[in-house]
Order: sequence, then structure tokens, then C-alpha cells
Amino acid sequence: MIRFAVGPDRAVVPDLAARLPGRGIWLSARADVLETARAKGGFARAARGPVSVPADLADIVRSGLQRRITELLGLARRAGQAIAGFEKAQATVRAGRAGLVVQAADGSAEECARFRSGAPDGLRIIAPLGAAALGAVFGRDRVVHVAVTPGRLADALAEETMRLTGVTEQAGERPEGLTNTRRPRPADKRTDA
Repeated sequence: MIRFAVGPDRAVVPDLAARLPGRGIWLSARADVLETARAKGGFARAARGPVSVPADLADIVRSGLQRRITELLGLARRAGQAIAGFEKAQATVRAGRAGLVVQAADGSAEECARFRSGAPDGLRIIAPLGAAALGAVFGRDRVVHVAVTPGRLADALAEETMRLTGVTEQAGERPEGLTNTRRPRPADKRTDA
């Protein structure tokens, strides 16, 4: 879900962190839902009055989500929770210290598959950004593989990527290599009595 708020000038703005004051308007993180609400007056009905909605609302949401993912990766890097580079990240994964793997959306499919070959089943793998954007977070030209240790930052990265995937997939612009970020559900432990 994505929260939108109405500003004092009655303009609809995405509130991706869900922290702006006022009554929020919540929509599914899907481009077709955003476009329908924009085109058919859904925002005005929810705000109970006239509002101005930007024509490129889905693009604004996409760029905002990409910025949030970049910021979260930067936080993880500064906290020592993100390890970049093929060998170091793969060693972290094989040692069982990774809760999430971030791969470049434009990385080589063969190299990404080779990296994942030693990964345990159920490891979350996401690919929300290109290699240049990942590299900018780590002060390099390009980064293709990042291992993130388990915790809140890894969970937040997975959640933001799912929202970005929803908005991007529905627009028909799915980045190459984007994978499912959902954790596998643990086996049901019910016993028959």
C-alpha cells in the first residue's frame, strides 16, 4: 500500500514514509490502481473535495521508492550491515549471515545465477536498482551483488522493493532480473490429535 496526503494547496503528494499529517489516502502499490484513481477522480472523492493530481503520479512514486531503497542501502552500508562485491557478499551468504541479497537489475543473468548457486533455500533476493545506482551507494562505479544482514533494514528493503515491483510491473516496465521478495512461509506445524 502507498499513502497519499493532500497538502495545504490541495495537491496530492505521495507519502511513502507514511508520516505526513492529516488523513491519508491509501492505495494499492500498482500503477493501474494509481492511474484509475487519478483519471476517475478517486483522490477527490477520498479527500472530499477538489484536489490537483500530477499527470505523472506513477513516475513520481517510482522515483520516490527508488530513492527510499537507495537511502536504506546507504544506512545499511554505514551500519556495517551491507557487504558489496561478488566474493565478499557470497562468503557472507554461504556463512549464513545474510538475510537478504540485493542484485543489480541490469547484472549478467549468468553471473547472478552463479552467485545464487551457493545460497540457501528461502534467501530473499531482490533487484530493484541498476549496477550504477548500487555502485553510487558504495562509492564505486558499479556493484552487482550486495549481502545485507538480517534485521529491520533488510526487511524494509524487501518491503520497499515489493512496492516498487507492484508499481513497475503493472506499468509493463518490469526491470530485468527482479525477483520475488517474499519469504517462504514456514511449514505448518499442526498436529492431528
